[in-house]
Amino acid sequence: MHGAIVRNISEEIGGASGYLTIDLAALARNYTRLAAEVAPARAAAVVKADAYGLGADRVAPRLYAEGCRHFFVAQFIEALRLRHLLADDAQIFVLNGLLPGNESACAHHGIVPVINSLEQWHQWAGAAKAVGRPLPAVLQFDTGMSRLGLPPEERETLAGLVKVEAGISVLFVMSHLASADDAESAQNAGQLAEMQAVAGAFPQFDVCFANSGGIFLGRPYHGVLARPGIALYGGAPAPGRANPMEPVVSLDIPVVQTRTVQAGARVGYSGTHLATGEMRLATIAAGYADGLPRSLSDRGAFYCDGIRLPIIGRVSMDSITIDISALPEGRLRLGSLVELLGPHQTLEDVARDAGTISYEILTGLGNRYQRSYFSHHRFPSRAS
Repeated sequence: MHGAIVRNISEEIGGASGYLTIDLAALARNYTRLAAEVAPARAAAVVKADAYGLGADRVAPRLYAEGCRHFFVAQFIEALRLRHLLADDAQIFVLNGLLPGNESACAHHGIVPVINSLEQWHQWAGAAKAVGRPLPAVLQFDTGMSRLGLPPEERETLAGLVKVEAGISVLFVMSHLASADDAESAQNAGQLAEMQAVAGAFPQFDVCFANSGGIFLGRPYHGVLARPGIALYGGAPAPGRANPMEPVVSLDIPVVQTRTVQAGARVGYSGTHLATGEMRLATIAAGYADGLPRSLSDRGAFYCDGIRLPIIGRVSMDSITIDISALPEGRLRLGSLVELLGPHQTLEDVARDAGTISYEILTGLGNRYQRSYFSHHRFPSRAS
């Protein structure tokens, strides 16, 4: 494995708190896999939150090179940052729609807002009148998540506005699945029925529906455009089931100190861990300021040579203590790397130990890591 190498890495990572590797080739293969799954529909890419924390400036152009032409972000500022990175034939959609005052800039840069309310519709229609030409938009409907989108009682009103408003060119209608990561959830079928009702009310427009989990629910959920997110980055579309995606991210953290403690020694803040016998410990150079949740305290682990090294005591802001007693003495020293994400531990493993989801782990990885992008495969695939 590439992690847990016994070496001094100060020159290699320039004083960073860890070594974050992003495999762009695996990312591209994941996109190809998802595009094949939804064909003849098309596959978009959700690159919000800086491409789930991995760097939209590197991720989006690579996905464009693989044939992706539809990119979704959450905030308008993300769309502005992405626009100059992609060719003019790439469409960028803002999932949250526009806040008042952003309409003119959105129209100027050729960005497409997702309209979630009648108020946003009227604002965008006003922008179209101001520039004197039709402007593109996507209409989002709430089909049961109660988060974003027009509610059922406003569909008829919007249908009337669509008929008389020449200033907005609707590209498609969409909604978001709330429970697609659970194939057995009855909410999926309920939302599908609602989406079909929307399609019936707006038969002139195509449908965009499936997220990562929705892609694997089957063709009725696909529409003409699916928009995977976490699956692109190697996350499991349905946690608890075999992951069909390749891992994209690995994370290795350096050791800053090792020590031996005796029975009765307390470890970490508030002395929450009490040694019951002699233990060898290592302190590593990352903590919750680097996106490693405090909830991993006395629950999570790192790996070296395939051996699990439990986290001992509380996760600190900038450091974590791990039990290295299972390793040969001297195996780890100052500058050695241990694996958090890689061949022996997935995003889902870390998320489970932290009591959260893979999205939070991935998007929370901090900016103190040295990021390296590779176009070749860095570690064995977990694809089934």
